[in-house]
Amino acid sequence: MPPVKKTNRSTSKRQPKQAPVRPRPTSASKKSTSRSQSGGTRKLAAGGSEVRLQKVLAAAGLGSRRSCEELISEGRVEVDRQVVKKLGTKVNPDEQEIKVDGQHIARPTLRYYMLNKPAGVLCTNNDPAGRLRVLDLIGDANHLFTIGRLDRSSEGLIIITNDGELANRIAHPSYEVSKVYLVRVAGDMRREDLAEIREGVYLSDGKAHVESIRIKSHRKKTTDLEMVLSEGKNREIRRVLARVRHKVLMLKRIAIGPIRLADLPEGAYRELTYREVSALKKLTKSKSRSSAGVKKKRTARVRKDSSSSRRSDASRNSKPRTLSQGNRQGTSAGRGRQAARPGRGKSGAGRGRRR
Repeated sequence: MPPVKKTNRSTSKRQPKQAPVRPRPTSASKKSTSRSQSGGTRKLAAGGSEVRLQKVLAAAGLGSRRSCEELISEGRVEVDRQVVKKLGTKVNPDEQEIKVDGQHIARPTLRYYMLNKPAGVLCTNNDPAGRLRVLDLIGDANHLFTIGRLDRSSEGLIIITNDGELANRIAHPSYEVSKVYLVRVAGDMRREDLAEIREGVYLSDGKAHVESIRIKSHRKKTTDLEMVLSEGKNREIRRVLARVRHKVLMLKRIAIGPIRLADLPEGAYRELTYREVSALKKLTKSKSRSSAGVKKKRTARVRKDSSSSRRSDASRNSKPRTLSQGNRQGTSAGRGRQAARPGRGKSGAGRGRRR
């Protein structure tokens, strides 16, 4: 393949797009943000002007947030050479000096990978049995973890990162990030089965909802499906299909939001591009705003309904009652007659309610 010719910046926009040239690696110590070789972000973890101190410590790999809170309470953390013991203290890690036990903390850069997980590989970070993990395929130990785990028998797209905030948004069902799966089941799936799944299937941990399900093809003894979910219940697809008496033979995830598996080979991985990371963040940000708006509308509706019911109850209680507690209040014309003659109301005078 002939080498790619370099072009000037002033004329690069007029030229047709060529294969991207990998830029030279830059030092993260010189700039807090740069581009990776594949175009991905190189932002430092837990960045920002107002970040909780325990979050910065956890991103530096000093333990969970709870254990980092203990470090703060024990007086082992310094900010700008001042011991900080107050939990919830907000700092600017880009400008302030933070030490633990007299040592500067090392903030790792944010990394984002996508990997085509083969069947038989685990998504867990720690396995006492020493079986092959997703992180073993990458070989990057910068406090990475997987987003949207797949069980050992499943395969397909996995996102690996050390960005805890983005990971929580993608995995949490309130942000409604769609995941697309290709599923092969035993037997011939009928329309009645699809309708039952679309209505929702009750599992041991609640009702499971599927965004969409369709049949891609029929084989002799199997059926190929495409399913879209935004929830994250444990082994949800396998349990849902088991409820309609179909065993899952193959399960492969091919998309998480805007990220597509495409033609990435099995067991291979690559870094997400800057545009892909930005698309994920934009999707979860817009979802959070829309869900917050829906929640506000629902809360306002509930408050309105409750206030109207309280007003109606108050109006009913303000009217004088002439019936005794043991009698019923009649309906329509019989109601006035019973009010004039208290104590003589018949149980069959009409529908009523006991006070």
